Amino acid sequence: MSLRTFSDRFLPLLLLILLLSGAVSARADDLPGTLRVLCYHDIRDRLDGVQNQRADPDAIESADLVAQFSWLQERGYVSVTLDQVLAARAGGAPLPPKAILLTFDDGYRSLYTRVFPLLKVFGFHAVAGLVSSWLEVPAGQTVTYGNEQLSRDAFVQWDEVREMVASGLLEVASHTHDLHHGIQANPQGAMLPAVVARQYDPATGQREDETTYRKRVHEDLLQSVTVLQHRLGRAPRAVIWPYGEYNQIAATEAVSAGMPVGFNLELGPNPPSQPLTGLRRTQLQGNTHITDLILALRRAAAPDAEDAGPERVVHVDLDYVYDVDPVQQERNLDRLVERIAQMHPSTVYLQAFADPAGDGVARALYFPNRHLPMRADLFSRVAWQLRTRARVRVYAWMPVLAFGLPAGHPLVGARVQRLGGRAPAPGAYQRLSPFDPQVRQLITDLYEDLARNTRFAGLLFHDDATLAEDEDGSPDALAFASARWQQAIDPVRGIPDDEGRRRWARNKTDYLDAFLLELAARVRQEQPALLTARNLYAATLLDDGAEVRFAQSFDKSLQRFDYTAVMAMPYLEQSQDANGWLRRLAERVTQKPGALAHTVFELQAQDWRTGQAVPAQTLAAQMQLLKGLGVRHLGYYPDDFLQDRPALDVLKPVFSLERLYRGY
Repeated sequence: MSLRTFSDRFLPLLLLILLLSGAVSARADDLPGTLRVLCYHDIRDRLDGVQNQRADPDAIESADLVAQFSWLQERGYVSVTLDQVLAARAGGAPLPPKAILLTFDDGYRSLYTRVFPLLKVFGFHAVAGLVSSWLEVPAGQTVTYGNEQLSRDAFVQWDEVREMVASGLLEVASHTHDLHHGIQANPQGAMLPAVVARQYDPATGQREDETTYRKRVHEDLLQSVTVLQHRLGRAPRAVIWPYGEYNQIAATEAVSAGMPVGFNLELGPNPPSQPLTGLRRTQLQGNTHITDLILALRRAAAPDAEDAGPERVVHVDLDYVYDVDPVQQERNLDRLVERIAQMHPSTVYLQAFADPAGDGVARALYFPNRHLPMRADLFSRVAWQLRTRARVRVYAWMPVLAFGLPAGHPLVGARVQRLGGRAPAPGAYQRLSPFDPQVRQLITDLYEDLARNTRFAGLLFHDDATLAEDEDGSPDALAFASARWQQAIDPVRGIPDDEGRRRWARNKTDYLDAFLLELAARVRQEQPALLTARNLYAATLLDDGAEVRFAQSFDKSLQRFDYTAVMAMPYLEQSQDANGWLRRLAERVTQKPGALAHTVFELQAQDWRTGQAVPAQTLAAQMQLLKGLGVRHLGYYPDDFLQDRPALDVLKPVFSLERLYRGY
């Protein structure tokens, strides 16, 4: 038997034995007051081999649900009610250790025929998310479920729901009235969840304005509450967001409709500090075995937890997908999605700006916005396809300052300047000055437009968030330094002493980081579960004086962002000993307690000195080297999916997470 065959066959069993024997470190959910929420959909006796049964990747088999309930009970998990959760948050009795809340979405008939009998047998409680418009469809007619028409008989009847509620074992939550579907979000026909998308009308060529959008969400939630109140005699106290997608507007409207609790589909536990409007749920689906349940219960929300799982990042240029021919563009998109699905990383850093010149300056964007040309409304579609078809997290890769404004724009001259009136350094990014209030507002607008018009899991801040030792000498920057930092800087001679230069650098680092955090906070108004990653130059780690040179700090980045994506690119740094250089970089990270959990080593798949791709064998060997040094999170840039570079068959055995997290 080969080593790979042995691993595929016995690794899940070995993992289970280790977990059950307590050989793995303590779980994040052992903390007092922590709640785990599980999400289920349809329950079937069999998932395959049944005639006239529609495929459903979210369904699980009855036997697997029985096994999971048995394991939860045997391992001391306590099924709690929404009453207990709300009471604990209000200062009442705390939740018991290993508290777990079971939820079932969509109101399939199996909720009554298969789940309800098991709740009675095990003494468990559950919350069911019901789409009220589906249940209002008369008998004998069909329910519009996505792109399908399902028989009304596929869903529970109102009298069955009333029986389950009367038992005290089930509470009903809103799954909205009629927002469990996608709506057109751009001219290209991209479909996004109706709860969060601003609907595009092809007849008028217009999107919903914010007032119309809020009104649509508000009226739907009120209608759901009204129907459930009428049918069940009790209004829902919680909303289960379709596809797990919501934003601050939707959450606010849900609270105003009497639903202070909201459930999403984030991984991880809910400590007492987790907002009730955004409780995390872990979805169990398909051929889910006990090992998958255990891994799900051990998955952490915070990147610094040991069980948060490794990151495997593919950094993708959307410029490779774009084509003036829409047919070819679709082919490119399919090739990207298929490659990512085969590679099975955890994450894709996806370019949200157009950079055909390759100079890192965004003169056009891939989403609708107020200030720059839109090359194509492409980011939204590609990100959603990667999420739903390849099942990866997508980070929007965005510049921070490197925006090239159109000629004639009033802020076109509001750029980062060098002290002494010197010309920009060769190779330096063309950047707008973050000290100009109008520039800050413009950039904030762009991030807000990105958040409103697309869906993604995280932000990758580009490496253009940097200021050299003699930058920024713009009038706004010097005035800010004098007024806020009490540091008068001569615009011609600069700063003569070393301590002054270090202080100048520290202040600029903090200022840039604060701006990034402001942008992230603005995006979280639309995408509350947002993660952040910050690109840093490797020299920031390797050179003790790098903060003065770049206004970047590895230590501060570790504290302020979920991940720091270090450009672990030895050829870019002109190293003659790539492996030795990587060892030194890994050692610097390892020396800092907890840093490995927050650091992504982003290797280079292209040698820009020669214009040639780095051989996949070399890239794979570098990954093996770093893993041997304790590195947890790996990525690479760029991925040329059109040319299969780096070669999938060479890189996948070293890079993929396929065997570690099945169905991630």
